[in-house]
Amino acid sequence: MEGVVVESREWFLAAYSTDGVPTSEHLKLRTVTLTLASDSIPDGHVAAETLFISVDPYIRTKLTGTPDGLNLPQYHINQVITSFSVSRVIRSKDSKYVEGDLVLVPSAPVAEYSIIPSSGILRKIDGESGISLPDYLSSLGVPGFAAWVGIELLGEPKVGSNVFISAASGAVGMVAGQLAKIKGCKVIGSTGSDEKVKLIKGEFGYDDGFNYNKESDFDAALSRYFPDGIDVYLDNVGGEMLEAVLNHVNKYARIPLCGMISQYNKVWTEREGVRNLLNMIGKEVRMEGFMLATYWHRFGDFAQDMEGYIKEGKVKSKNKINIGIESFLDSLSSLFTSSNIGKVIVQVKA
Repeated sequence: MEGVVVESREWFLAAYSTDGVPTSEHLKLRTVTLTLASDSIPDGHVAAETLFISVDPYIRTKLTGTPDGLNLPQYHINQVITSFSVSRVIRSKDSKYVEGDLVLVPSAPVAEYSIIPSSGILRKIDGESGISLPDYLSSLGVPGFAAWVGIELLGEPKVGSNVFISAASGAVGMVAGQLAKIKGCKVIGSTGSDEKVKLIKGEFGYDDGFNYNKESDFDAALSRYFPDGIDVYLDNVGGEMLEAVLNHVNKYARIPLCGMISQYNKVWTEREGVRNLLNMIGKEVRMEGFMLATYWHRFGDFAQDMEGYIKEGKVKSKNKINIGIESFLDSLSSLFTSSNIGKVIVQVKA
């Protein structure tokens, strides 16, 4: 590998996107030259080839130029954007990693090749585990961890609890529903098509579900599906659905706020308000937003649980894999439509 020079394509921020779905005006693809020779790699770093890139809704909130909502650090203009990745080490200046190691990197450049600090590697991946590499970005990645924190740590469902999950066929929802079923709960989800309702019931074990695009009145829908009220609501969408849920919560209900994808493409003054927060007082509801960074110290516990569930067949994933790094922008845009099922991942090379 000495002296090897590669051409690496990478996505960078060309202009901030304050509202709407980001376009090619905001994110652009460029080619850079990268030297992978040993003397070009600092100590404590590795050169890595990116194999799979996670495409997650939170990335949208880092493109606005203002840390509104999720309060995440913003990308800078001309900066390569980052995401979770599965990468292969091709040269190492850290004795803990050798050529060929597969690694999970939380903030990897969205690029074909990169030089990254080894301190930024979350874990090695056992290529012989029987778990597919894309699953390390879905059930074992950001979405799975978010589902685990929301259900296991904050939702605290008991056997027989009534659990509602929005965006149930999405990357977080598909895992969250299965975790709640493992706990012995009654689990119902909302999703964007009849096909997805069949999916969450047939593949992910949901007891029932409804197509929110066919419901003109969410309040009435929840009356039908939760005649005995809601004990845990994992919120992935916010807006009208969150408001409707607050009319159906039981006493001491828990509402972990995982995301609000229906609001991400709007400036805050145009977002939908929630008018019935008074219900939280009377029902003594605990609503709690959470960020995964706060729970990184529990990632090992999560990974141990989830690997066991996957190997036992208790948790399944459905991944939408788009081929080629050039597909990243379209993949990100697709998160804000009803077209996707499961976790969206970019496979960098065919």
